[in-house]
Amino acid sequence: MYAIPFLDLPPLHSAQGTVRLPGSKSISNRVLLLAGLSAGTTIVHDLLDSDDTRVMLQALRTLGCGVEQRGAQWHVTGLGGRLAVHEAQLFLGNAGTAMRPLAAALALLTATQGGCFDLAGVSRMHERPIGDLVDALRQYGAQVEDLGQPGYPPLRVSGPAPGGLALERPIRVRGDVSSQFLTALLLSLPLVASERDLVIEVEGELISKPYVEITLNMLARFGVAVRREGYARFTVPRGSRYASPGEVHVEGDASSASYFVALGAIAATDGRRVRIEGVGLESIQGDIAFVDAARAMGAQVEGGPNWLEISRGVWPLRALELDCNAIPDAAMTLAVMGLYANGPTRLTHIASWRVKETDRLAAMASELRKVGAEVDEGPDWLEVRPPAAWRAASWHTYDDHRMAMCGSLAAFNPAAGAAPPVPMRIEDPGCVAKTFPDYFETFLGLVQADAADVPVIAVDGPSASGKGTLAARLAQALGYAQLDSGAIYRAAGVAAERAGVDLDDPRALAQLAASLDLRFEGERILLDGQDVTDAVRSEAAGLLASRVSAVPAVRQALHALQLGFRRPPGLVADGRDMGTVVFPDARLKVFLTASAEQRALRRHKQLISKGIPARIEDLRADLELRDARDRNRSAAPLQPAQDALSLDNSGLGIDESVELVLGWWAQRTPYRA
Repeated sequence: MYAIPFLDLPPLHSAQGTVRLPGSKSISNRVLLLAGLSAGTTIVHDLLDSDDTRVMLQALRTLGCGVEQRGAQWHVTGLGGRLAVHEAQLFLGNAGTAMRPLAAALALLTATQGGCFDLAGVSRMHERPIGDLVDALRQYGAQVEDLGQPGYPPLRVSGPAPGGLALERPIRVRGDVSSQFLTALLLSLPLVASERDLVIEVEGELISKPYVEITLNMLARFGVAVRREGYARFTVPRGSRYASPGEVHVEGDASSASYFVALGAIAATDGRRVRIEGVGLESIQGDIAFVDAARAMGAQVEGGPNWLEISRGVWPLRALELDCNAIPDAAMTLAVMGLYANGPTRLTHIASWRVKETDRLAAMASELRKVGAEVDEGPDWLEVRPPAAWRAASWHTYDDHRMAMCGSLAAFNPAAGAAPPVPMRIEDPGCVAKTFPDYFETFLGLVQADAADVPVIAVDGPSASGKGTLAARLAQALGYAQLDSGAIYRAAGVAAERAGVDLDDPRALAQLAASLDLRFEGERILLDGQDVTDAVRSEAAGLLASRVSAVPAVRQALHALQLGFRRPPGLVADGRDMGTVVFPDARLKVFLTASAEQRALRRHKQLISKGIPARIEDLRADLELRDARDRNRSAAPLQPAQDALSLDNSGLGIDESVELVLGWWAQRTPYRA
């Protein structure tokens, strides 16, 4: 997951590949709560790993449930409908799928068994309405106290209820604000249905009906068969109680699938396809209906029970007008697809957007306007007309995972004829942790860009100047890949030594370099599939690198390998010829220097920390000799590029150097942080 303040995406032109979706948030938290309320142990497969599920898991632990992760499985031992803890404070983040049903379940359990529980979340959760659910619970006599603004969390539920619960009459709840209120009641009423049928009557038109279908499906899996009269009246039968099904598999998240369906519709061209695994056309999730909407806009979609394959069909996409009551979350993706349509796209019946993680209706209108779209909005509708002229934009995400994921799709503006193509900045990309922590890594693994559009920062300089450390910190700050060219030459030297290649045979060295099977996986360096990290980082490898890097044919053979590191979202490359030879078009070139004395001190400190004896005088002499050799070699001599910015860090700490270079970088982007 990207833990950075923003992620800059270059203009993107195509996409292909396979994505395995994380588990559905809606199913995951329903399954966890039901497992926690049931007797016995439930083994949960493919559970979503996200902020929302983490707060639910912690809440279950706090309430006394047994919660244990065993590999990819979660084992949840439930309470059997009996409170094990009678007093606790629960922090539920911004997870509506945890706050609403837990509040209802604990309100009814404390009303009958006694206890006191406080439920709170982040500040945005305290702005999300819950009053209609609270009013419904109070109809039964449950004691629910507002600890802040009435009608909003935080809440306190306590009991026992004076005179017991009044279960003989139907409980009424509004359905036109959020379907989570009805879901919360459906999930909690089996806890108190031992002696009579319990009836829920829905006032007004129920929104987000497919999410209620998920609830009913999950209830049936745990032994409770709810009777219904359409979406207006639901009956929990007398004698209902939860029974663990033993094992439950969580479907991939259909809402998250929408971004990759859209990706295929926009960018899977010329025989390319985007394949989605983990959810398919037989999904129980209502958001799978997004597939029909995407097809209506022109996408080509094939699928089976657990997979989808998408490619571009009609282009530009067809504009459409759609009632989105059935797919409120996925409908956000349609708004961004409207940027690529042949006319205005109008989405209606989306008032529920306003009470989600943010006011999504206002937020989407604001961000789409930033990229150049014309947008009109109403109380429950949005109309998007594609940009006449695209603009580079810093897409604000409002701490809302779905806003962040939607924003990524605006980077395909070259497909819409943007002239010139423009990059996109996604603010706070880490907010996707709520449902899809690895979204951007997954997204970037599927997309392609023209090499010239992928930004490069080149950091060159003499040995021990600190360029590797600086480059690593810059890459970390920007979410870019890093090319440590020194490690490539070291690996080539190690490979030559292991293969018995004569270091004085330029032709043999070049042949070996051209066939080098080298991969970088985080901090690990793999050569021919074997971990050679320690060998490559050794002092001996440094001496080998110095010899092989002086061979022009080796440098030429490794050139293509280095160019291959240039892929979205961007690259920080460090070495001695990154800005002069390998990436002469780098957007920012830094030539890092430090005095020989300072570099010798740094190298001495490194060696001593590794237990390697060394004399500063010898190290300084060696560095000066290496500098002279690097400056005078025939192939790519060490020298700053003409347009490089010089940075002498003899008296600077690494934090100061990073801040200075990031300041230079900010001047070369169309955004202002």
